[in-house]
Amino acid sequence: MFESAEIDHAIDKETYDAEEPALREALLEAQFELQQQRRFPVIILINGIEGAGKGETIKLLNEWMDPRLIEVRTFDQQTDEELARPPAWRYWRMLPAKGRMGIFFGNWYSQMLQGRVHGEFKDPRLDQAINGAERLEKMLCDEGALIFKFWFHLSKKQMKARLKALADDPLHSWRISPLDWQQSETYDRFVKYGERVLRRTSRDYAPWHVIAGADAHYRSLAVGRILLAGLQGALQRPTIHPEKVSAAPVFPSVDQVNLLDSLDLSLHLDKEDYEEQLITEQARFSGLMRDKRMRRHALVTVFEGNDAAGKGGAIRRVAAALDPRQYSIVPIAAPTEEERAQPYLWRFWRHLPARGKFTVFDRSWYGRVLVERIEGFCSPADWLRAYGEINDFEEQLTDAGVIVVKFWLSIDKQTQLERFEEREKISFKRFKITEDDWRNREKWDDYRAAVGDMVDRTSTEIAPWTLVEANDKRWARVKVLRTINRAMEEAFEKADRHERKKQKDKD
Repeated sequence: MFESAEIDHAIDKETYDAEEPALREALLEAQFELQQQRRFPVIILINGIEGAGKGETIKLLNEWMDPRLIEVRTFDQQTDEELARPPAWRYWRMLPAKGRMGIFFGNWYSQMLQGRVHGEFKDPRLDQAINGAERLEKMLCDEGALIFKFWFHLSKKQMKARLKALADDPLHSWRISPLDWQQSETYDRFVKYGERVLRRTSRDYAPWHVIAGADAHYRSLAVGRILLAGLQGALQRPTIHPEKVSAAPVFPSVDQVNLLDSLDLSLHLDKEDYEEQLITEQARFSGLMRDKRMRRHALVTVFEGNDAAGKGGAIRRVAAALDPRQYSIVPIAAPTEEERAQPYLWRFWRHLPARGKFTVFDRSWYGRVLVERIEGFCSPADWLRAYGEINDFEEQLTDAGVIVVKFWLSIDKQTQLERFEEREKISFKRFKITEDDWRNREKWDDYRAAVGDMVDRTSTEIAPWTLVEANDKRWARVKVLRTINRAMEEAFEKADRHERKKQKDKD
């Protein structure tokens, strides 16, 4: 795979000087058109052999183009803040917005390669990381991102010669880091696993470009030409205007049976039982959040449900059990301009809690397969692929120790009508009812079918849905708290079993 990059690709200075001005001008024009259109972000991943010109290329791109529109991100050792969250969090929060370019130096490929080369994990873990990178890049490209992946290459002989030349040059010896010398010792393993990664992750939507790094002139022109061709091609793609996306059809099941039909909405608690059980579950929850085992976990709860189903009241009873410093509540409404300039899941990744903390999402990432699906705010292709993206997102969270608990609070149509009318009559509740609530009510059956699809496709072993009978608010609030407590206890017990097994294997 790297043979062609190890032969001589030298370009004389005269040829370079003749082509460079026109290439720079064209790249600048493409960059400014990208910024004006603001249709997609550009993500440039820099990887490869130490000493092959990665740093020089990044510096050159900032000279050739407007550096104000380029965000260079270097990912070295993970910080304490990053270690407290799922691995992908550090990359998601650094993604460039639409119209901008982001250069990722030391990205997800660097992390997996260094870990495997230095024996921190075995092949199955590398394969898992490769699969994760594929899914991430596919999702980013489906959201419109343009991804360039560059592998800068040198043969082992070229690498050693370059390092020696730099070491002997008093003006440039500072550029050699311990990692450079370290890689000269692990070169064969690095190339072996690098080839495996490139072979598995070079796809039509995000192909790898192997760049011969021995000659600076060739390297610079090669990268510039690839960037220019990719940018110009993407800028010429037709624009799909959101207002032209028609409302997506609801696909009914063959037998028209919906999981929500199985709920017994007559379930209720009288006031005395409610108060006793509520206090018991709140005390239990408070104790679990203070448990030392919580230091290895974070907690995320998702609240979805019919309008007026009592999500706010349930959230308040959950929060009342805790110190406000232990949790945050994230209300999800229509996306802001900043959020629309990013991939769909970006605004949820940025709010994930650190270990030991708790985040409540009042509405969530499921908006894409509910309101956006029914109201036609996204295309059918977008919400259909969202099921897989959401399952993958939640799997990443649980793999990182996040306890994910999801609730759908369900009420019947008559109960909703009574609560709407009550809100209009009581002055301090009028803010809770809007024209959109009445309009959404007219699509009751469509939303009900979409909820059935959502639960069928995203209620998984790692992040199951809990359907809450919410005609009686007291019943719903106690069930929510009890479910959270059970999920936390099960997660603690599972982690304890895992630790005991590790210790037994070690002994």
